[in-house]
Amino acid sequence: MKLSNVERSTWLYVAISLALFMVPLFVTGRSMQFLIIQIFIFAIFAMSYDLLLGFTGIISFGHVMFFGIGAYSTAIMLSRFETGLGALFMAIIIAIALSAFVSLIVGILTLRLRSHFYAMLTLALAGLFLVAAEKWTSLTGGNDGFTFRIPEILRDSQILYFVSLTLFILLFFGLRRLTKSPFGRVVMAIRENEERVQSLGLHVVHYKVIVSIVSGVVASFSGVLYMLSIRFVDTSVFATEFTIDVLLMTIIGGVGTLIGPIIGAGLVEFAHHWLSGLSDVHWLFERWIILYGTVYILVVIFFPKGIVGTIQSKLINRKQRAHLPRVNKSGRQGKKSA
Repeated sequence: MKLSNVERSTWLYVAISLALFMVPLFVTGRSMQFLIIQIFIFAIFAMSYDLLLGFTGIISFGHVMFFGIGAYSTAIMLSRFETGLGALFMAIIIAIALSAFVSLIVGILTLRLRSHFYAMLTLALAGLFLVAAEKWTSLTGGNDGFTFRIPEILRDSQILYFVSLTLFILLFFGLRRLTKSPFGRVVMAIRENEERVQSLGLHVVHYKVIVSIVSGVVASFSGVLYMLSIRFVDTSVFATEFTIDVLLMTIIGGVGTLIGPIIGAGLVEFAHHWLSGLSDVHWLFERWIILYGTVYILVVIFFPKGIVGTIQSKLINRKQRAHLPRVNKSGRQGKKSA
């Protein structure tokens, strides 16, 4: 591949990625580093959801079950075995295998249904995982949860920052390459007109199942990193609130863009941190969720396609207007001036 054929946006993303590696040199506080790590984690989660919603048109209310699978796989392995890198790698392999298997089964059983039926079934399946985590106390600790130790090398917040950032960058460029490939074009065609794609002889369900597996595996990575950052697990990792949060991140940033969910994750996490931290200033900020909802409503009103989606549509419209032939006062088309 020639460097001249690389898109300008790719060079921009590479430059931003390199700049993010320099952040710990300027941001030395552990609390702020932890916040940025959380942004990376939920950006991965949001990108995996955008692969379903934005690129394939699949609405899922149970996407959190893959996040929870990654979280519990890591916590159980590190609590039952030695807290070394070997146990962590085994936990990652188990999380990938379980997420891929569950995604395959769920996809085969439900992706033939219409979108709203699929959304309700995934919500029910996520509820089953939540109930199983609550009842299987010998393995999961139930609602009380349990703490665990992580490999010593990852106890340094800067090391964990670089690990989270590296995985985030690799997954972003990997998903970006996938969405721009011929496979990604077919997936987006399914989103626009499923019947037409099926009439061309393509097996729509096969493509949907593959996307579901990739999305589930990527979501499990975010669960693994989440456990490494907080070192505690309970049944809340299967709660629907995580799916709602990631849905808001995707919608606010812009569905079908990949970069939009990343921006949405940053805005949502900073809003959580900033608004909840203002509770000592005024009693109104104790109900920060009301202010958060107000901000979300304003974003939806002024950025109906999300922040990135709205900006992209305006840039496209501006380019289209620039290429339209000019019309002089006599009604004749004139040549564009050089």
